Amino acid sequence: MRCFSAKRAGLVSVVLLVCWCGNANAELQLGSGVEWQKLFDGRTLDGWEVKGGRAKYHVEDGAIVGTTVAGSPNTFLCTKKQYGDFILEFEVKDDPVLNSGVQIRSHAYEKDTELVVLRRGTKRNVVRKAGHVYGYQVEISSERSGSSGGIWDEARKAMWLYNVSEDTDARKAFKDNKWNKFRIVCFGDWIRTWINEVPCTDLRDPTDQIGFIGLQVHSFRGDKPAQVRWRNIRIKDLGKHVWRPLFDGESLDGWHTIPGGKWEVENGIINGSNVSSDARHGLLVSDKRYKDFTVKLDFKALKGNSGLYFRVDEVAGPVGVHGFQAEIDESKDVGGLYETGGRGWVVQPNPEDVKTWFGPQKWNQMVVSAHGRRIVVHVNGRKSAELKNDQGRLVGHLALQLHGSQDVGVMFKDIAILAPMR
Repeated sequence: MRCFSAKRAGLVSVVLLVCWCGNANAELQLGSGVEWQKLFDGRTLDGWEVKGGRAKYHVEDGAIVGTTVAGSPNTFLCTKKQYGDFILEFEVKDDPVLNSGVQIRSHAYEKDTELVVLRRGTKRNVVRKAGHVYGYQVEISSERSGSSGGIWDEARKAMWLYNVSEDTDARKAFKDNKWNKFRIVCFGDWIRTWINEVPCTDLRDPTDQIGFIGLQVHSFRGDKPAQVRWRNIRIKDLGKHVWRPLFDGESLDGWHTIPGGKWEVENGIINGSNVSSDARHGLLVSDKRYKDFTVKLDFKALKGNSGLYFRVDEVAGPVGVHGFQAEIDESKDVGGLYETGGRGWVVQPNPEDVKTWFGPQKWNQMVVSAHGRRIVVHVNGRKSAELKNDQGRLVGHLALQLHGSQDVGVMFKDIAILAPMR
């Protein structure tokens, strides 16, 4: 085990996400200079393959037609190529009795896989069969459902990631028995959708950065087959984002300490500890300051209180910094948002909700997305806190915390920032 003192070498270089405005034309500006590519040539299904079920796909009058088959599970016509960041446009006409959707950044299970999903607040084990498609699904449904344009997590979390049910304009955007134009923009952990130029989804979710695109024919129990049609499918390929390390696994280069607690590195893990006799917070602070970013880390909270600080400034005194903290502890508040030297709790989670996303004494993953005045926290893939128009700090350091006046033991690894691939 090696113990490191303060270092300011800053050997890790990163590319930060560009904060760009969210108006209706910003996404088109993002793809300025990038040529549109046809995903469907209007005549054949070249470049596509069927996954999941037994529904039928054929080409008719310049459109891809998906037709239900009795007894078939959900079926998907998927691109053979994978896409990360992109602008996708298509038109769709769906039989009002048939649910459908378009998968983005999606995958298929390579083998039978057991998952834990949340149903009505209770964790349940389910098995997904090999070949089953999973990932983000942009919903296509009926006027009556009012859910088109939302994001459903297909065959994984099996839950709404973004539900448009409370957005009056979005609920009314889709029209039955007509061609509806969809636009989907993926850039880093930001996913947005429009139907007929009406904004629907504005989601921050870090789970997938790349995957295939798939056209869904949902399982169906009607008396006769139902159909869904797609045409004018085109894409602007904008590359992809990748996770770039902020911790090299061997040293604390790029970070410095503020006295209090103890930081050690062993086998790719940062071990932090403090004792109740020391009133000072122990802080491991990034040399760099960050404005807009998405950062992730794995943590194991063994005892006491800790956290991932962001947009903080160093101050004199035992707490060491002022700014935001995404809470890490061994019990009830993991994933909440606290502002040290400011408002205190900004988002304090319900302990019962914490149980659904946190694993005590286990490795857990936390992701903090802070872009402009919007902050989103995920723990193990579940959104634990969100601020949509926060008036707090917009720039500052990252820091790992060991709370003062407590016996603290916490471990960190795989600290990384999401950045465009160069």
